[in-house]
Amino acid sequence: SYESLIAVDGVSFEIEPGEVFGLLGPNGAGKSTTMLMIAGLVPYDAGEIRLDGKPFDPTDPSMRRMLGVVPQDLAIYPELTALENLRFFGQLYGIKGKLLQERIDLALERVGLTARASDWSGHFSGGMKRRLNFAIALLHHPKLLILDEPTVGVDPQSRSHLLQCVRDLHAEGVSVIYASHYMEEVQTICERVAIMDHGKILAMDHLHALLGRMSADLRLRISKPASNVARQLSQLAEVRNTDDDEVEIIVSQDQRADEKAFETLSKVTNLLTETGVKLHAVKTHEPNLERLFLELTGSRLRD
Repeated sequence: SYESLIAVDGVSFEIEPGEVFGLLGPNGAGKSTTMLMIAGLVPYDAGEIRLDGKPFDPTDPSMRRMLGVVPQDLAIYPELTALENLRFFGQLYGIKGKLLQERIDLALERVGLTARASDWSGHFSGGMKRRLNFAIALLHHPKLLILDEPTVGVDPQSRSHLLQCVRDLHAEGVSVIYASHYMEEVQTICERVAIMDHGKILAMDHLHALLGRMSADLRLRISKPASNVARQLSQLAEVRNTDDDEVEIIVSQDQRADEKAFETLSKVTNLLTETGVKLHAVKTHEPNLERLFLELTGSRLRD
């Protein structure tokens, strides 16, 4: 807590060996504070953090070496080259000589910066700096990697490199905590997800189980109907006004009641035909974490 603000409230979760665990929430949800507490960089008022089954002691060098941290704020020296940054941080980890060079070469290859190793990192793009930040955290081969918004402000190429790194580490048995407000990334690479807002975990489960809480939607975009037709439509399905001169009709496809959904859809289309209302488009919206967050909180992830 910070004075009267409780930044993290009753948060509890476990990470399995080799698991990619997603912590999803908007800016200000408490994700970064949670990551900093796990890394031993911010004190906590109550509770316990265990690493490899043992209480985590941030003053114990052997335990700290089990952690790799990629903070939201860049932690590189812009006046040094990528190689010099990696050499400096590698030596801080106690890695020396031939082993250090091997680790540096591997880290550069992982993040796609081998050809830029001798360039000043201060001249790198934002995405390349993020990749270098990532490479530094891999030098000592941690068991648990903490990623706090690792792709904020990066270009598509850098995002692709970073996400592939996470997949590769997962395949090698490294545990990863991936904190982000980018629903698409979390949904792509994480096995289990915790949804966080205002310092609390609102839902946590395997991704397929979280998405299974919702049904797909059929969305029909139509010309704005007369008020009496709009009333009839609202008795059949959810009706939303859009920004333009159109209306969206939402028919929920509950997996347990498909027949009812098709019956509702039939009634809606018949009414549109009878009243001469023009149908512009029909789209299927599959369940996703953005929709689940909206249902849980009433707001969007990036509001």
